[in-house]
Amino acid sequence: MKKVLAVLLVLAMVFCFAACGKKDEGKQEETYELAFITDVGQLMDGSFNQGTWEGVENYAKANGKTCKYYQPANGSEATDDDRIAAMRAAVDNGAKVVVCAGFMQGGALETVAKENPEVAFVFIDGWAMGLDNVAGIAFKEEQCGYLAGYAAVKEGFDKLGFSGGGGGTNPACCRYGYGFVQGANAAAAEMGKTVEVNYTWQYGETFSASPELKPLMDGWFANGTQIVFAAGGQICVPIFQSAEENNAKTIGVDVDQSSQSASVITSALKGLSAATEWAIQKYYDGKFAEIANTDISLGAAENAVGLPTATWSLQNWTVAEYEALLGKIVDGTVSVDNTLYENDAIASVSFSNATVSYK
Repeated sequence: MKKVLAVLLVLAMVFCFAACGKKDEGKQEETYELAFITDVGQLMDGSFNQGTWEGVENYAKANGKTCKYYQPANGSEATDDDRIAAMRAAVDNGAKVVVCAGFMQGGALETVAKENPEVAFVFIDGWAMGLDNVAGIAFKEEQCGYLAGYAAVKEGFDKLGFSGGGGGTNPACCRYGYGFVQGANAAAAEMGKTVEVNYTWQYGETFSASPELKPLMDGWFANGTQIVFAAGGQICVPIFQSAEENNAKTIGVDVDQSSQSASVITSALKGLSAATEWAIQKYYDGKFAEIANTDISLGAAENAVGLPTATWSLQNWTVAEYEALLGKIVDGTVSVDNTLYENDAIASVSFSNATVSYK
């Protein structure tokens, strides 16, 4: 027994010496090669932030890289100073590639990118800045918005709603909404009928689960609206809740949101995760210059937008019919206007078979 204790004591001393020796040598700060700066809202928002972060995380896991996310201080009230602080923290922690999500990051990103020309910045839902270390990647949301609106009308709904985030100034949400109405109008024209669309930017400016949205949606559903396209991060939460309580339906956005609510019949998807991984791979392949300082817009032709056929619950419009329409968008037979109609400017657009009420 004494021999056993002696052995244990020696081993304990060895472990203690090793640990203390490591500490004495000075433990280095842990570094993270890949960084993600969130947009407003929560990281795991089941939408835009989550889809982009999954791209960073997936790449890191598949390629043996370290990654970390940073949320700017003050949440939905974050300022450029808050965003700059988060980006600088990422760089200080060793980031080689910094992925920033959301158009509101633009000013801060330009500042930090100029300070750190050796770091690659991927700007999701962004644009080219005249900088060789920034890749701006946007999407043709109007195309998947079109598919969602078309699907809703083909499914049999004729009283639709669109609730958008960003207060009508977010380019991506503007494209989603405008495409949605175009798709609904096209399907209605083919079916020889007219559809009604409630269209609003109210209470979605900060992309948060605004408590005012719930009674607004309750009113829409009570007055006959059958399905609402919720396009704006966490604004989906009160919209999904209202739809469930009123036995109505919804359409999700950015990622497949069918698991978040039984009301979701389909979602307008854009390839956030895939595009993020693609851009990061460009950096590690030594080809980041191919996408830097260039306006990149990914759509149906790049397999970057669409609807999730594996999980949708549509009964009256088939996957084959969807794929045929998608193919027409890819080859240009069907053209979806991508003009940005901010705020109420879309009210000036005339639709042949859709009556749009702007709230």
